[in-house]
Amino acid sequence: MNLAKLSRGNQIIEFVVIVMLALALAFGVQSFVVKPYHIPSGSMEPTISIGQRVLVDRLGNDFFNPSVGDIVVFHPPVGASEGGDGVCGVRQAPNEPCRQPTPKESSINYIKRVVAVGGDTIAIVGGHVILNGKRQHEPFANFADCMGDPTCTYVKPIKVPAGYYFMMGDNRGDSADSRFWGPVPDAWIIGEAFATYWPPDRIGFL
Repeated sequence: MNLAKLSRGNQIIEFVVIVMLALALAFGVQSFVVKPYHIPSGSMEPTISIGQRVLVDRLGNDFFNPSVGDIVVFHPPVGASEGGDGVCGVRQAPNEPCRQPTPKESSINYIKRVVAVGGDTIAIVGGHVILNGKRQHEPFANFADCMGDPTCTYVKPIKVPAGYYFMMGDNRGDSADSRFWGPVPDAWIIGEAFATYWPPDRIGFL
């Protein structure tokens, strides 16, 4: 028996096994632990710009509920992307945010900031969140395009249902979000965006 040939054969088999294990590990990490996402719109500017790529923690959401201020990736309700700003699941009064989404989950991915959680009351004035009666300090947000825009003001508060999250983009005058299609149930949340890794000059934690 040619030991050199046998050794080379074993090396090839070992290499193939290592590659397969590496691919399986990478797939597992992306599927269950950390997944990269590309940002297609400017709804989260100035925090996250078009073309940036973020990393999303898919594992942590199984143990910790999102909090106000977290940036999350999620599936919006069906109707959220059907032209305009989306479709509310109930008849929406002119002066209040959408209080209930359509019942079905969309397959698309959105990224927004959690601005209210189950049990909170929320109203919006000039793009500013009024949470439980108190105007929030939001230095990360852009309100420039809200000047004179009625979709930036909903003065009648609504109560977010238990197990739901009210999402808004940081670019308040240019974001299709929960104002128009309602809060998002916990089951539709994919995970928290915790870092940006592209482009190189924007690498950092969120």
